[in-house]
Amino acid sequence: PPCSVGEGSACATCAPDNHTRCGSCNPGFALTQGVCRPMVADSTENYLGFETDLHDLELGYLLQRADRRLEVHAIFISNDMRLNSWFDPSWRKRMLLTLKSNKYKSNMVHMLLGISLQICLTKNSTLEPVLTLYINPFGGSHSESWYIPVNENNFPDWQATKLDLPFECYNWTLTLGNKWKTFFETIHIYLRSRIKTHDGVNDSIYYEPLEMADPVRNLGYMKINSIQVFGYSMHFDPEAIRDLILQLDYPYTQGSQDTAMLQLLEIRDRVNRLSPPGQQRLDLFACLLRHRLKLTASEVVRIHASLQAFSLRLPNSVDYETTKLCS
Repeated sequence: PPCSVGEGSACATCAPDNHTRCGSCNPGFALTQGVCRPMVADSTENYLGFETDLHDLELGYLLQRADRRLEVHAIFISNDMRLNSWFDPSWRKRMLLTLKSNKYKSNMVHMLLGISLQICLTKNSTLEPVLTLYINPFGGSHSESWYIPVNENNFPDWQATKLDLPFECYNWTLTLGNKWKTFFETIHIYLRSRIKTHDGVNDSIYYEPLEMADPVRNLGYMKINSIQVFGYSMHFDPEAIRDLILQLDYPYTQGSQDTAMLQLLEIRDRVNRLSPPGQQRLDLFACLLRHRLKLTASEVVRIHASLQAFSLRLPNSVDYETTKLCS
């Protein structure tokens, strides 16, 4: 019988070369072998993994124990200090932990679940460390990183645990867990110091350089024995995602362009859903395209516009504004 043209799953037009098959479909339906079927994105696992096999309680237990099975080995870089060496804490110290995925793990992306630093002070020191973290989700410069809002809007705070060591040593741990987990490639760490107070009056005042504070204070020395990053690595297939992007301009078959669009839309939304808390989501998907697929800024803009136009065609579509992070 000739194809049926109408709303819903009926054809929008019949195929010009075969009047028993659909040539195009109505919004929300994709053309598959001459038939219009509801648009549903396939699993993203072939392109980009998101989940671990561990449940919330298991993750919480392993993070609480600082289990090494959750440890992600990152490269430590700093011009200001060395691990396991005493330093003068008067000035801010900058360091970073990076994975260099494009060089060593091009088929992986990484999820951050927590970080722990073992920090020691000389006896009777009146200082305590103040840590500030920035995250590069998929690489790039420091300007393309976002600030971790520790202890803001229900975000977790640092937990200090006293260690049984000869000096004043603590494990300073920030646990994100499944609720606040996020992509990471590089973690920028800034370490400053403040004078310990017990009345809570001056506990947010930083002294830099600290020698200018009260000379009777015992500033002492500080060292970082170790830094542990907790998380997990997931499958990432950049060539498969490039193949989807290629089909935006050169579809393999009738309907394959819509299928590719739907798949990219699903990947975009799942990536951006893991952006940090805030009024607007960060455009982490653009960072993935820029730094892991090495696309130009103009290519990223074109893909974004194509996905936005396609999304508006879908029934019940809800698009959202994002804040640009990666140029």
